[in-house]
Amino acid sequence: MLKPLHFVLLCLFIAPSLEAAPRVKASVEDLAWMSGSWVGPAFGQTLEENWIRHKSGTIACLVRLANDESISMVELILVEEEEQSLTLRVQQWGPGYKARMPEPLVMELVELDERRASFKAITEGALKQLTYSRPTPDSFNVDVVDGQGASFTINLKAQK
Repeated sequence: MLKPLHFVLLCLFIAPSLEAAPRVKASVEDLAWMSGSWVGPAFGQTLEENWIRHKSGTIACLVRLANDESISMVELILVEEEEQSLTLRVQQWGPGYKARMPEPLVMELVELDERRASFKAITEGALKQLTYSRPTPDSFNVDVVDGQGASFTINLKAQK
């Protein structure tokens, strides 16, 4: 059995290793490459992502998933500067503007390159990770890891 003094010393030794990893330093200006209108096939329908330019510490996106007859999902993404890094919040609605989630899913920036940004969920929901990339000037990819751990990529092109 540990003596109280040994327990305190053990806690002091272990506690620093339990701290969260430092957040990736970034600002929304680092995501300027995401701005634009992107479109492509997804889930047998057409997915549109419309990223507006950064302003006031935020960048935002309106997403629409639809076929020729109806919309199946609308999504709002808001990326905000927090603690010298970026936090992404996403909320989805189905037809009739019915929320698919009671609260927005919250994700933190975990990786940032020149034309690639990866966000990992810090709250539970339908998504575990989203990675955005722009491999060419006219292409935009979204790599998704869903809540069950399944991975897939959505390939979008610049909408003209």
